[in-house]
Amino acid sequence: MRLIGLDPGLRHTGWGVIEASGNRLSYVADGVVHTRDKLELAERLGEIFRQLNAVLDRFAPEAAAVEETFVNKNASSTLKLGMARGVALLAPAERGLPVFEYATNLVKKSIVGVGHADKAQVQMMVRKLLPGARGDDDASDALAVAICHAHHAATRRVVAFAAGGAR
Repeated sequence: MRLIGLDPGLRHTGWGVIEASGNRLSYVADGVVHTRDKLELAERLGEIFRQLNAVLDRFAPEAAAVEETFVNKNASSTLKLGMARGVALLAPAERGLPVFEYATNLVKKSIVGVGHADKAQVQMMVRKLLPGARGDDDASDALAVAICHAHHAATRRVVAFAAGGAR
């Protein structure tokens, strides 16, 4: 199954695409969607949407995973980040893709084993788990979200099967 992970941000939205087959993961691609500070908010959100759609067109994932927003001390920044996150949820959902959300601490715990790991630790583990990943901070975080989803989706399938479900 091809998965895309998204790490939303108004200035930089990271994305990472992986293939998951059982417990085997392989790197496909990663990158960052950028917007210019000088654009109005609506234009920036539109730019994120267009660029994410281009990524979705190019890599055709079957599911998306998006990192949940943490609350900043600055309410205005939190609100704007929430808007960018809304666009990151909308782009794959509009295509009919299932979209899953994961808390930042769960992503870190799934990748590093510790919910309060720093970015360098996450980046190092992403590179270990996915040889070939280039890994700028935002792209590494997005790949981490995709890895987290792959692990949790596999667990959900096992539990469903054990409970009598066919999936």
